[in-house]
Amino acid sequence: MRLYHNPRCSKSRQAVALLTDAGIDFEEYRYLTEGVDSNDVEILSTLPNIIRTKDVSGDYDFKNLDAESIQHLLLSQPKCLERPVLIHNGEAVLGRPPESILQLVQNQ
Repeated sequence: MRLYHNPRCSKSRQAVALLTDAGIDFEEYRYLTEGVDSNDVEILSTLPNIIRTKDVSGDYDFKNLDAESIQHLLLSQPKCLERPVLIHNGEAVLGRPPESILQLVQNQ
């Protein structure tokens, strides 16, 4: 179980606290320093609103990005990843609100 986490983000900190308080073991993955893991990029690209458009460098038509373009963007510009994101058992959920990450864990 991997949580894409930015410690400067309040929603991300809330997600860490929720998982910790629930006694759930997870990997706290600091994507800003580690980059987006190439093993996760395919599943991340399927999530709606996974791109933080205000953090993207360059000119993109966000309404027409296909999965491959989103994957390339996430790998080349990890800062544009919306967070927090929990990946567990081949599924992913955007933690907005942070409580949605607990729903993924409880549903599996």
